[in-house]
Amino acid sequence: MGGVRITAEGLGLKGPRGWAFRGVDLDAEPGSLLAIEGPSGSGRTSLLLVLTGRMRATEGTATVGTARLPKQSAAVRRIGALAHVAGVTDLDPALTVGEHLRERALLQRRFGGSVRELLRPRAERATRAELTIDAALGAAGLDRAALPKGARTAVRDLERIEALRLSVALALVGRPALLGVDDTDLKLSEAERDAVWDLLRSIAVSGTTVLAVCAEAPGGIATVSTRTRDDEKTKEKADALADTRRA
Repeated sequence: MGGVRITAEGLGLKGPRGWAFRGVDLDAEPGSLLAIEGPSGSGRTSLLLVLTGRMRATEGTATVGTARLPKQSAAVRRIGALAHVAGVTDLDPALTVGEHLRERALLQRRFGGSVRELLRPRAERATRAELTIDAALGAAGLDRAALPKGARTAVRDLERIEALRLSVALALVGRPALLGVDDTDLKLSEAERDAVWDLLRSIAVSGTTVLAVCAEAPGGIATVSTRTRDDEKTKEKADALADTRRA
């Protein structure tokens, strides 16, 4: 499945405590990588969930492929997948890498595949599932053989970047046209962050449209900010105060 174009104009989401984000405009071409940039608490995850059909915006318009949000959220969810979103795609620390992958492949075959796929002989289904898993792991850059206990390695024993790669691989099992990844730079070293951005670029190059939440994107990557005008004014005041103190 190829990537999808995403557009938004004046997009905003208001919650019980006020606006999570407001006035967001964007235009991401199919197969592009777009960073949703902002500090923690600025509504960046909420924007990711809105654009992937998981939350309903309060104002503005958005289109994902041929589907308009929020009326066609279900259609967006069918072509999209999420990774590394706390409270949504959490990995079970007690399960192994292999168990997570087999479960995801089973769910994909049962709920995301065709009737024809379900009617294939069991051995053929198993072979196709393993090929799908191998392709997803390859795209996510996760080598099972390099893990401490291979596929039997428990999630709780994974390094932080390995867990992120596993979450991305699970999302890619369904061959989504749109991939949303949250907290791409959370508690990662500089080298690990660079590796994650290389991974996301490679997924986008393969044709999937990628939305990546981060505090600050590296140069050369298109970004959309979730800062509101009030956020910007607060930052400007803080910067001015810091300059005064330094003087």
